[in-house]
Amino acid sequence: MYDRLKGFRDFYPGEMRARRQAMDAVEDAARRYGFREIGTPALERAEMWTDKSGGDIVTELYDFEDQGGRHVTLTPELTPTVARMVVAKQQALSKPIKWYSTRDFWRYEEPQSGRNREFYQTNVDLFGSSEPEADAEVLATAADALTALGLTGDDFEFRVSHRDVLGGVLNSFDADVQTRDAIRVVDKRAKLDYDDYVDRLAGTGLSVSQAEAFDDVIASNDLDELVAFADTERVTAAVENLRAVLAATEDYGVRDYVDVSLTTARGLDYYTGVVFECFDATGAVGRSVFGGGRYDDLIESFGGQPTPAVGFATGYSTLPLLLERAGVWPAEEVRTDYYVLQVGDVRAEASRVARDLRARGHVVETDVSGRSFGSQMNYADSINAETVVIVGERDLAEGNVTVKDMASGDQTQVPIEEFPGERDEPRYDDVA
Repeated sequence: MYDRLKGFRDFYPGEMRARRQAMDAVEDAARRYGFREIGTPALERAEMWTDKSGGDIVTELYDFEDQGGRHVTLTPELTPTVARMVVAKQQALSKPIKWYSTRDFWRYEEPQSGRNREFYQTNVDLFGSSEPEADAEVLATAADALTALGLTGDDFEFRVSHRDVLGGVLNSFDADVQTRDAIRVVDKRAKLDYDDYVDRLAGTGLSVSQAEAFDDVIASNDLDELVAFADTERVTAAVENLRAVLAATEDYGVRDYVDVSLTTARGLDYYTGVVFECFDATGAVGRSVFGGGRYDDLIESFGGQPTPAVGFATGYSTLPLLLERAGVWPAEEVRTDYYVLQVGDVRAEASRVARDLRARGHVVETDVSGRSFGSQMNYADSINAETVVIVGERDLAEGNVTVKDMASGDQTQVPIEEFPGERDEPRYDDVA
């Protein structure tokens, strides 16, 4: 026997059905806001990541040299790919560009709860608008997806911040601060012991007392206090933008899901403005469910015209943990609308009934293994068939089929010419 690789998962039909419902909810929300589906390749040039993040990132990639001598990698995220796509047809695309995509990605990292080496995400991106309404629309799309899955404001919260708030406050100190490194430390704040956290901040160019003062002001989440503390145009502008986004979320009907959290940083370097992460409001799921933000410089860094952008990515490793905690994870079971059971030499008639039901959009199975009546009934029960249509030689001799409701066990005979007839969804109660 071959073992499954570490960090990779198998999804059997029941679990895949539940995952598909979660994916469908996110995609449906994106479609309702006018985002259009795109398809993207699994393999890209590794330079798309090494040029931006340095050669050390290869330790996190599934990279190799292909037969053409190119350094390639299985894609670890989607944002650089969609940036490449925008640049390739930037002049021809109507703005704003609103895209979504659901697919799998790969990162070579240590597997843990809610994180695997192969993982699935729905990415939602909006290019071409720097207005607060664009940020609010992205947050509203994410919120609508979660509420469609049965979650409420008691279950999740969006923690929203602004990258220029952090960068601006750091630059307000009389110190030579390595801003990107400091923001990465802030991104890990919740996972670190306080003393370790302060020491790491100090290691980016702050003194210990400055690091403590910095943390005190961002941990307060008081925007007025923050502006007064930094006393710089950069921080004032960032706070004004953050407040404008918060006001827009009010009009979009999702302000109740949004909390200001200035320690929310997002570790990726390409974020430039408002950033957010979704968390379990009860704290039972300790890690971020998903996140996103604004990356206004990315398209230009890929050789395109300056183009503001904002988006988020919903992962399907951690989201199930939140849905399970809230008791709204979709049922992990297969469902079948009809099973057409065959008794004797009735394939032609049974196939006609099955075809007519499938033409109405139903999930229909019929015997393909030559099994006995009892074995077919057991199978119908195992696939949760709601209705069994029994097509037997004796009944056909009288021009009938039998319709059986599997939940109650009730059954009745119906003329075969009348089944399914004109009904879109004929059940026992319709024909009894």
